Amino acid sequence: MNKNNDLEWFCLPFAQLTTGQLYDLLKLRVDVFVVEQECPYPELDNHDRQADVHHLLGYHEGQLVACARLLPAGVTYPSVSLGRIAIDRTFRGNGSGHLLVAEALEQADRLWPNENIKIGAQSYLTRFYRQFGFVQVSEEYLEDNIPHIDMVLDKSEQVVMS
Repeated sequence: MNKNNDLEWFCLPFAQLTTGQLYDLLKLRVDVFVVEQECPYPELDNHDRQADVHHLLGYHEGQLVACARLLPAGVTYPSVSLGRIAIDRTFRGNGSGHLLVAEALEQADRLWPNENIKIGAQSYLTRFYRQFGFVQVSEEYLEDNIPHIDMVLDKSEQVVMS
């Protein structure tokens, strides 16, 4: 079975998440960012439930294996942003990360058409995000002792096909 071809996507605001979806979401994020990356940090940062923040959930056979947080302008950056992008360890290396970011960008464009998107990317993922058109806009900095850079996807620079 090709795991990356049968993900079921949901993009929901906090108030529409079921308790099961919320549990799955927080568990995946803690498993990846706190446990796996050995980075104790405040995962619950009060952004999740702010108005107009959406959560992208990718399920495979009932198991949450991919997630991202889509934030409107003004929550973490002056522009629209993506964050908490995570893939379950067992789903890495098969294209699921590409599908997740592509779906997150599609949903962000649906929610906030033609808006630039900013991310705080872990530095080792720079090449990965460049594939989607993101460009580096900051020097490297440490966030929770992990090297990061800010990157922007400038929608005004994208060619529109007609």
